[in-house]
Amino acid sequence: MEKLKLIVIVPMMMVLLAGISYASDSWPDTVMQKINVLYDLEKDKKDMPLSIEEAPVVSGEEAYTMWKSKKAVILDTRSKTQYDTERITGSENLYADELIKDPSLAQGLDKEKAYILYCNGIKCTRSPKAAILMNHLGFKKIYWYREGIPDWKSKGYPTE
Repeated sequence: MEKLKLIVIVPMMMVLLAGISYASDSWPDTVMQKINVLYDLEKDKKDMPLSIEEAPVVSGEEAYTMWKSKKAVILDTRSKTQYDTERITGSENLYADELIKDPSLAQGLDKEKAYILYCNGIKCTRSPKAAILMNHLGFKKIYWYREGIPDWKSKGYPTE
């Protein structure tokens, strides 16, 4: 029985470690250091930072105004399952955890457009991670909606 466990567990660990290694190899150390700080905050169940240098923070009201006037594309950085369950009306999905593994996922986005990134609120790493990654890829008009979808919903703004 123990041998069977090893036969199953060892290949799974190899795949997991290969994925982590690939993600780290896709990005410079300086980028991964910033991402790892966010992972540590998440692991310790702490709030994400109040700000990040890669993207100014926008409030719910600012995000709503930009959304309503179509001055920015809203990017939901959560998983596809969460996105499909409920999202800000008209938002697009760019899952941050997949972007880390595959930077080419951002190739279809226009670097000249403004983007508001959100996820599940102040304890969620996905939108700040995506902001750091997109900034490194050359996106300059990135805004971080730190409070995310919980705040959007509490204000009664539209979701689908």
